[in-house]
Amino acid sequence: MEGKNMSAPTRIRAPELPDNLEWFNTDQPLTLASQRGKVVILDFWSYCCINCMHVLPDLRYLENKYPETLTVLGIHSPKFENERVGEQLQKAINRHHIRHPVANDPAFQLWRAYGIKAWPSIIFIDPEGYVVGVLRGEGRRKQLDELISQHIDIAEEKGTLRYAPVPVRFQPEPDTVLRFPGKVLATRNSLFIADSGRNRVIETYHDGKIRRVFGSGTPGMLDGVETAAMFDNPQGMVIVGDFLYVADTGNHALRRIHLKSGEVMTLAGTGKQGRYTADNFREPLDAALNSPWDLTYHESNLYIAMAGQHQIWRMNLNHLGIERLAGSGREELVDGPLERADFAQPSGLTVHDGRLYSVDAETSSVREIELGQGLVRTLVGKGLFDFGDRSGVGREARLQHPLGITVDADRNALWVADTYNSKIKRIDVQTNEVSTFKFSYQLNEPGGLSIYRNKLFIANTNEHQIVALDLQTRMAEVVNVRE
Repeated sequence: MEGKNMSAPTRIRAPELPDNLEWFNTDQPLTLASQRGKVVILDFWSYCCINCMHVLPDLRYLENKYPETLTVLGIHSPKFENERVGEQLQKAINRHHIRHPVANDPAFQLWRAYGIKAWPSIIFIDPEGYVVGVLRGEGRRKQLDELISQHIDIAEEKGTLRYAPVPVRFQPEPDTVLRFPGKVLATRNSLFIADSGRNRVIETYHDGKIRRVFGSGTPGMLDGVETAAMFDNPQGMVIVGDFLYVADTGNHALRRIHLKSGEVMTLAGTGKQGRYTADNFREPLDAALNSPWDLTYHESNLYIAMAGQHQIWRMNLNHLGIERLAGSGREELVDGPLERADFAQPSGLTVHDGRLYSVDAETSSVREIELGQGLVRTLVGKGLFDFGDRSGVGREARLQHPLGITVDADRNALWVADTYNSKIKRIDVQTNEVSTFKFSYQLNEPGGLSIYRNKLFIANTNEHQIVALDLQTRMAEVVNVRE
């Protein structure tokens, strides 16, 4: 402006990466100085966090679009104790198909250096090594794409743009039949396994012999018969009549498998992630869902743990309308009437005697909805940053990022997959007493549970296994899943 002394804004040099970080997907520690001449994105994430998971497909898209002029570095800032462990982070990197270098920063050195306030946050660094800004939250693909293109053009005009793909080195998982199975469902004759890492649903006998496979194994969203169909990271399942309903998490959809014909069809969802677009939809195929993670059924209604939107939804299977049941959409732990209650990444559901139970992963809690009264209350858990491994009555107890829950009517109990403690917890439905169920087999981030008679079937996610636990003898054995 004329008549005013305008000074150029101060440019801030991006703080260098400390040399004491543990690195993954690369042979050697990386520095920002070594990436000069390229656009650099620092993705501050935590592998527990659904919003961080939602950022990963956007980063993958950008990495593929700008393979030589963009460097993406994951800065893992762990929330939970379990996430600080390098071996567990390596599993998460493989489970989420992350193809860029990742640094583990359990001391939050970089978090503080860059003034990060929340997960996920992206720091954008220009080719000269200066911070352009921070983008918080998910859904930033378009903004990032435009920024990258703009700064590549500027560097090209200056003659400072450098073409140099970042060399990566992966630590692949062993070649097992299952790959990161998320959930399991036991019936009288079958086990249904969400083989999440292989993007398929498998039906086996109880001894593990495979009966049928649904899904080609390639991620995608395609209806068809058995292996002609495609899923993307399927998770929770429930059987109603002749149909197996599947939470097709990566596709933000609900799928239905006709168990007699083997035909897979899409029941709800557009295939794209939705964000608070509406509270109810008459046409479920128009409903943009948000990472449905688990399912249960009660009195004509399919209940859906909508992890990505921190809500519980329901779909009436008679008239097929789909709607929000509970949760404001805020990520928090608040009890009360359905519409005012808050959830935090609900990831497991079960129903018993008119009560819907959910495990909220991010508040390490177990919640209860009295379906007749429309009230939410907390059985176990305290808040977003209150977690641990402690037995006790009700809210005295502590869990760590639980993902699975099932009801045991014969024993008047709830069984919980206490995922980040790698334990199975038992909750007495009458007294609310929480205890660790001790047995000899060591689990590794179990994600799902299903009970049939005296057997508790456990999706032992990080070991690529289904474990059968006899609740009377406390003996556990790996189900030998095979052709």
